[in-house]
Amino acid sequence: MDRVLLRFENLQQIVGGEDLSVILLTDETRQRALSVVCDADMTHQLITRLRGKRDVVKTMLPEVLVQLLPSDLEMLIVGVYEGQYQVMLMNMGDGNCIRIRMSDAILLSIISKVPLYIESRLMKRQSIPFDENATGVAIPINSMETERLRIALKNAVEEENYELASQLRDEIKRRKP
Repeated sequence: MDRVLLRFENLQQIVGGEDLSVILLTDETRQRALSVVCDADMTHQLITRLRGKRDVVKTMLPEVLVQLLPSDLEMLIVGVYEGQYQVMLMNMGDGNCIRIRMSDAILLSIISKVPLYIESRLMKRQSIPFDENATGVAIPINSMETERLRIALKNAVEEENYELASQLRDEIKRRKP
């Protein structure tokens, strides 16, 4: 299986986004970018690590627990289901793996240097060309939670953006059982 190693690029708050932020990940060569929406709690956790003082952060619970983890862990994004990236945390030593929330995987990667990979085909499908001077970020609609899609659909209809509204409606319908 071909896979791409991801690296944390930046975190940007969404204007008018109800305390939401977008995490931008890139491949190692910074050619492709993957965007991930995260909530206010995860935004705070990430900002604390990115801007916090090392001596304070190193005694926080996640940093302390990371010291107990085996050294041969990897994470792999294997797909998207119901608007959520599916990430597996894998112990390469014993073969055990568990599902982990995408934003938690990113935080774990930042704290512990556990590598975060994505399947190559999924990266091609979900990513966009990376432009470090871009003023906006594209978010694939299949990686948005259903409730956020409904809000975006309402806004698209109000703004008479019927092409976007149609795409959002189709994604919402695709998710219904």
